[in-house]
Amino acid sequence: MNAITRRRFAACSAGLISAVSLPRMAVGAAGQAVSLSDGTVVPALGQGSARLGQGRHPLADEEQAMSTGLSLGMTLIDTAEIYGDGRAEQLIGRVIKGRRDSVFLVSKVWPSHATRAGIQSACSASLARLGTNYLDLYLLHWPDRVKDLAEVVGTFEQLRAGGHIRRWGVSNFGVAELDRLFRIPAGEQCATNQVPYSLADRKVEREVLPWCVQRRMPIMAYSPLGGEGSSVLRNPTVQRIAASRGGSSAAVALTWAMRSGNVIAIPESGSVAHVRENAAALTLKLEQNELRQLDQAFPT
Repeated sequence: MNAITRRRFAACSAGLISAVSLPRMAVGAAGQAVSLSDGTVVPALGQGSARLGQGRHPLADEEQAMSTGLSLGMTLIDTAEIYGDGRAEQLIGRVIKGRRDSVFLVSKVWPSHATRAGIQSACSASLARLGTNYLDLYLLHWPDRVKDLAEVVGTFEQLRAGGHIRRWGVSNFGVAELDRLFRIPAGEQCATNQVPYSLADRKVEREVLPWCVQRRMPIMAYSPLGGEGSSVLRNPTVQRIAASRGGSSAAVALTWAMRSGNVIAIPESGSVAHVRENAAALTLKLEQNELRQLDQAFPT
């Protein structure tokens, strides 16, 4: 994102962000990517796994869906030790076997394990389930009930120095927690904040997103299609735009979420067909008038 856009984002921290105020909002081109603060470039569209490996679909179907996503360029995979009590990590481990180097792998530690010994043990267990010796990104899943955030940061830095993780970040942090994090030594090394963000849930645009953009820290959007039970994909405006482009509602919603260049979207799917619909967001472009229509249909 260019400097002008960053300043505009930062200036909005006391109010709401309007989609049309951002020059890059109409961008959604093939190969779309996001730069982390250390210069690492990652896909703007990845794959989530919160409900995989839990019987919603046959395991073979879910594995084929994720493998299809990788072949279509969705090579960032997000998971967590808590997802299916580790079954999601095991599924991912099978999918990435033999092609680990082409995947940007993210996992998360649950807050009840957020002590030095707990994080080290949880990380080792996640690595074993995933069949790898390092994570590209390791996140603290929630700030709640974390007694010593400085200990968490220190342990993450030790894991990074030891080569077990390449970088670390947080999830579900508000501005107060982010401020506290950045006052801790090495807290500014945080690579991302993973938060809910979709047409149906734009709360982070008020404070969290401007805070992160001002510090050149992209967010990672979970539930970018609105989450379970959401009506986003059935919304008439979304469907009308999708029909005019000959695409899917999912592609429209994901392109909208990624429009700023500072958001990594991680939709989850256990269906090959749905994964293909999601991947179409990498080549879809939304025009300013379409973004205005979406703003009107989903006001901040």
